[in-house]
Amino acid sequence: MDSEEEKQVQVQSHSALTKKKRVMVAIDENETSFHALQWTLDYLFPSPTATAAPPPDHKEEEEEEEEEEEEEQGSVILLHVHRPFQHLIIPAIPGPAAAAAYVPSTSVIESVKKAQEKNSTMLLSQASKLCKHRPIKVETMMMEGEPKEMICEAVEQTHPDLLILGSRGLGTLKRAFLGSVSDYCAHHAKCPVLIVKPQK
Repeated sequence: MDSEEEKQVQVQSHSALTKKKRVMVAIDENETSFHALQWTLDYLFPSPTATAAPPPDHKEEEEEEEEEEEEEQGSVILLHVHRPFQHLIIPAIPGPAAAAAYVPSTSVIESVKKAQEKNSTMLLSQASKLCKHRPIKVETMMMEGEPKEMICEAVEQTHPDLLILGSRGLGTLKRAFLGSVSDYCAHHAKCPVLIVKPQK
């Protein structure tokens, strides 16, 4: 490899390292998702370290350093997916002879949807607070549907560099019957996927 090729490789590696990262973290009620977010912040977007104050005759340099410290290192998309409300038909008279059925009213359905949205907003607000003192731009997304499918759809819409998920550590039986969101996303998401396992 000649010197020109070496310089080109060095430039490419430097740009890859200095490129602002755009990552998506899926948030849900499970604490493993918040552990995954904390891991993301600690390892990909660490807090700027405090530096000693320079002498008074370097005011311009100090201002430039402050601007560099405040510059965003990248962005984090916080995504929460809530499942759609299931319209259950409940027999009014229990038993095999039940002829009538109770269908939830529009007001009941609306109140359930509002409660789901309120819960999503609360979770995303908690997650946003963790990102407060990091040099990053925070975006939030709320979607409705099957979580594993919606997460992959959100990836297609936003094009993150990396999708980060918390692993719930499902056993073999649960994984076989319920499926794993992280497994599904690892095979279907159109970006690299990082699964953060909970600490034991």
